[in-house]
Amino acid sequence: MDLYQSPASALDKLVAHNLQPSPEFTAAVRGALGSLDTALRKQGAPGSQRARVIRIAKGGAYARGTALRGGCDAELVVFLNCFRSFGDQKTGRTEILGAMRASLESWGLHPGPGLTLQFSEPKAAGVLQFRLMSADRENWVDVSLTLLDHSVDFDVLPAFDALGQLRPGSRPDPQVYKDLIHSYSNAGEFSTCFTELQRDFISTRPTKLKSLIRLVKHWYQQVFGDFFMLSEGASHVGILQPLQKDLGLSQVAHEEPGEFLLGEGVGHGRLEQASRRREVSFGVASGKSPPNLSPPQPTSLFITPSHLLDTFIKDFLQPNEKFLEQIKKAVNIVCEFLKNNCFKDSSTKVLKAIKGGSTAKGTALKNGSDADIVVFLSSLKSYNSQIEERALFVQEIQRQLEVFRKTQELEVEFEPSNWKAPRVLSFTLKSRILNESVDFDVLPAYDALGQQHPGFTSRPEAYKDLIALCKSSGVKGGEFSTCFTELQREFIKSRPTKLKSLIRLVKHWYKQCERKMKPKASLPPKYALELLTVYAWEQGSGMEDFDTAEGFRTVLDLVIKYQQLCIFWTVNYNFKDEPIRTFLLTQIQKKRPVILDPADPTGDVGGGDRWCWHLLAKEANEWLSSLCFELQSGDSWQRVQPWKVPVVQTPGSCGAHIYPTVGI
Repeated sequence: MDLYQSPASALDKLVAHNLQPSPEFTAAVRGALGSLDTALRKQGAPGSQRARVIRIAKGGAYARGTALRGGCDAELVVFLNCFRSFGDQKTGRTEILGAMRASLESWGLHPGPGLTLQFSEPKAAGVLQFRLMSADRENWVDVSLTLLDHSVDFDVLPAFDALGQLRPGSRPDPQVYKDLIHSYSNAGEFSTCFTELQRDFISTRPTKLKSLIRLVKHWYQQVFGDFFMLSEGASHVGILQPLQKDLGLSQVAHEEPGEFLLGEGVGHGRLEQASRRREVSFGVASGKSPPNLSPPQPTSLFITPSHLLDTFIKDFLQPNEKFLEQIKKAVNIVCEFLKNNCFKDSSTKVLKAIKGGSTAKGTALKNGSDADIVVFLSSLKSYNSQIEERALFVQEIQRQLEVFRKTQELEVEFEPSNWKAPRVLSFTLKSRILNESVDFDVLPAYDALGQQHPGFTSRPEAYKDLIALCKSSGVKGGEFSTCFTELQREFIKSRPTKLKSLIRLVKHWYKQCERKMKPKASLPPKYALELLTVYAWEQGSGMEDFDTAEGFRTVLDLVIKYQQLCIFWTVNYNFKDEPIRTFLLTQIQKKRPVILDPADPTGDVGGGDRWCWHLLAKEANEWLSSLCFELQSGDSWQRVQPWKVPVVQTPGSCGAHIYPTVGI
């Protein structure tokens, strides 16, 4: 019966009559497994007592109770006393597998009534494979027609006995998983050690769930040619596939097709098309909606071993090229609009439109499409004019953008501002060019720096005017940081690629802390953590290639020591000119932590007691026990140590021969 043409009401009958193995074949295989188990237990390494069988565990679809008629798989995991650790399992298997094959070839002459054995070339190293099948039709037609066209593919795998003898219902020792996490380099490479747990996870489920698994596996086989109304379950799998493709999830290598579909995920285009096609048959025919299940999440950073941090960043945090291309196209659309359309009938001119934010710096995280554009306008001739007139320009840009979208077939959704005099225009942009939406912040600003060129040093006059305004009017520090967007961007963008990857990791950690605490506390800005990361690298490594775990550990160490921090840079401003010199000396004597924006001396993103650094420090201290900071050294494990980084910068340490009498 064709699954695609089966009505929802006939699915149970389809599973029972067409997918479930016959009782005769099941009994024949059970008898063969008994004698196969005996043959393997008698087997040791040739001529020695080096390898003794501790026990044999049955795994695969046959053992889990989800085998399909016509062909299924079974695993025999042979736990040997010569493997004393996960690392031992990687070596010394060739000799053992050779001896096992010799023993099985002898046993295979008489595998059991109605059965024959055929060895096959292994698809992977460290495994012995053979097929147990019903005998030739001509010889066995009088025995049982139900045995015909059945087969079981066996994998015999030698393994380290990580679990030992577990009592029913008991859990493994947590140390087993700690050792596993320290030892593996490829996902699932020691899954054979946990065969009994994998088997029991499925085999203990209700019979009808196992029937649903059979149905999904059969669907999978039809596609590739190789809870409990069945129609609802199958429809759920069909709808989940496109989500998994979008999330970039991959198949777990050692799981049976069909079983992992109900929990993990695949993202094959062909599978997605088939799932959509079959959804018509299952979902519409039954008239029922699929269960609302959340797609799986990426691996937790807390349990990621130190040697896999670079892989974690690449797989889960770094945006793909498609995402970056989407951002580039969206930014170009908005910039062209601002330059050529927005003020074409006005005396106001767009002097330049500068890309800012994490996307422009090269530190954007995956799963976040956002872009900042700072628009420098000719009519904003001072810092004061930026405060007084920017709300009018925000409103004008929005008005012009609403007109522009009609001519360009753009979809623009504006985000309402909570400010009476808005300082930023926030909106979401969609177009025919883009496959996804992009969130924008457009900020009008005074062009304090003027036209820049590579190697440009900022004008001291720009900082002197800013400092004078802050002293006379009480304007908050950092109020005009948008005027220095180019300097902020270049400070990060020019750094080595691996440092920007470390910044991504720190930002991901920060977001985890933020989600845990919101709305309880006001944490320091992310920019403060970015600057701490740059400082940790400058003072502790300075190399383009460095150990990511050490860098991450150093940043957390600085967060923990927040009450001592006094950090600044002199790349754009320094102590040479008054009144900048006096102002900087005042800034670095403020309540700690002090972290000055390298582009804007009035911007202290450390903030003293303005933000809840103590909560972030508490989180950082708890994270020191993470597996991110465990390092294997021979047979033992050591904690990753931070780089030696000073927590206080002084004018003297930056090359200025000035030593204030207080605060440093």
